[in-house]
Amino acid sequence: MDRRSFLAAAGAALSAYPGLAQNSGKQTQNVILVTTDGLRWEDLFRGADPAQINKTTGGVSNPDALKARFWRDSPEERRELLMPFVWKTVAKHGVLYGNRDRGSDAYVTNGMNFSYPGYSELLTGAPDDRINSNDQIDNPNVNVLEWLNTRESFRNRIAAFGAWDRFYYILNSRRSGLLVNDGYTPLHTNTPNDRIDLLNRVKAETDIWGSEAQDAPVFLLAKEYFRTARPRVFYLALGETDEWAHGGRYDLYLNAAHRVDRYVEELWNLAQSMDQYRGRTTLILAVDHGRGAEGASWRSHGQKVPESKYVWMGIMGPDTPALGERANAEPVTQSQVAATLAALLGEDYHAAFPKTGKPIAEAIQPAAK
Repeated sequence: MDRRSFLAAAGAALSAYPGLAQNSGKQTQNVILVTTDGLRWEDLFRGADPAQINKTTGGVSNPDALKARFWRDSPEERRELLMPFVWKTVAKHGVLYGNRDRGSDAYVTNGMNFSYPGYSELLTGAPDDRINSNDQIDNPNVNVLEWLNTRESFRNRIAAFGAWDRFYYILNSRRSGLLVNDGYTPLHTNTPNDRIDLLNRVKAETDIWGSEAQDAPVFLLAKEYFRTARPRVFYLALGETDEWAHGGRYDLYLNAAHRVDRYVEELWNLAQSMDQYRGRTTLILAVDHGRGAEGASWRSHGQKVPESKYVWMGIMGPDTPALGERANAEPVTQSQVAATLAALLGEDYHAAFPKTGKPIAEAIQPAAK
């Protein structure tokens, strides 16, 4: 959809749903969306995989040390050890989708099972056959952050930080006008900030992968921006889980997943310490694709790895019931994330773009009457 068509659709949606956000009855006023690239549902729900704690397929140089850190007898113990915030907080107070062992499927619909198509589906609410590579090409589709930015109450109060240098294109910052800081691009501020200057330098000087910055400086830079700018919608996209998986290092992959959990907890605790966010913020966790399950296939994903279409997602906030880990549930798709994010803020993205996935209804409490 081009810019003119998008604005027309946005205007039509506003006319059809006047005052939706103000009259929705939702308590959510802010949303934090966090993704970690290619983290398998198997690891989230089962914890460390014994089939990969080895040198042959897992590339683990010291299996005993990794077992001491992340191995316990039951999947419940292992997964809590790996991602304690997800299991002690999100699973307790929100909802988690994607444990196929318990009959809860979450999957991508784009058929590609790799990053750009995955993030595009997640953020625009629909697959697009034109999105078939990871090339630096501006996304022709309007994303939910861009759409929200057309509303007065959200305008210039939305930001995205990504480890991968493709988010500028995925979110089409040239067209959308969104603040997108990705890859090794420094963050520029209107007022002096020594912390941001230092983190810009650290990020630039810790280049390993070229197109993807390390998670730590990306997170710390994002956290500092969040603390000072206080956006209403904030997207943080981390990437080391995918990089270490492609590198065949299961030990470093687990370490990265564990750090992601800690970063999410830090960001959530920071939000809860601020009046703007406390009790008024919903957290959404998601991934762009899954990975292979057997042998060395855990390192890969894509069309040749069919099981990599399976993903997971979590939602926690004042409008989300504490359903916990879902079992024998209706499947959910990556294409539903965008409309769910908007609906939590009282906005109907699906009405504006009917080809997108519908909001996950059970994850949003009915509006108060």
